[in-house]
Amino acid sequence: MAWNNSYRLLLAALLLTRLPYIAAQGSGHLTVGAPAKVSAARSQSVQAKIPVAIDAGFHVNSNKPMDEYLIPLSLTWTAPGALEAGTVVYPKPVMEKVADKPLAVFTGKFDLIANFKVSANAPAGPGVAAGKLRYQACNSTTCFPPKTVEISVPYQIQ
Repeated sequence: MAWNNSYRLLLAALLLTRLPYIAAQGSGHLTVGAPAKVSAARSQSVQAKIPVAIDAGFHVNSNKPMDEYLIPLSLTWTAPGALEAGTVVYPKPVMEKVADKPLAVFTGKFDLIANFKVSANAPAGPGVAAGKLRYQACNSTTCFPPKTVEISVPYQIQ
């Protein structure tokens, strides 16, 4: 019986010391706003603005981090529908020193600009381009496991 109570106390202590870490993982420290619906005719180019917000005190690596082992912010399109995916324009990164090492990061609020071209044979009507935003959030002492957020850009083909 004493072992069972000791085990419960140990488990409770572990959970309490790890609670801030567990809570941080649940939030991801990055929020993606809803992109506005884009509208275009066949063969036209169109841009979608994707609003992103990083929690205060956190950063994500830029799309071109300083070291190859760092996980970049990366937007990829998995099912663009009638849109042909083009380049993604990322903001200019901020240079921050973490543990005396310069890092190219994104902080605060910014927009990603996704460029598309409407397929020449796209059917008229509504659709959704689906993609994934992969990132790794960090603060000044810890980098959390990478996360992926689903992105949906609604469109209307004229």
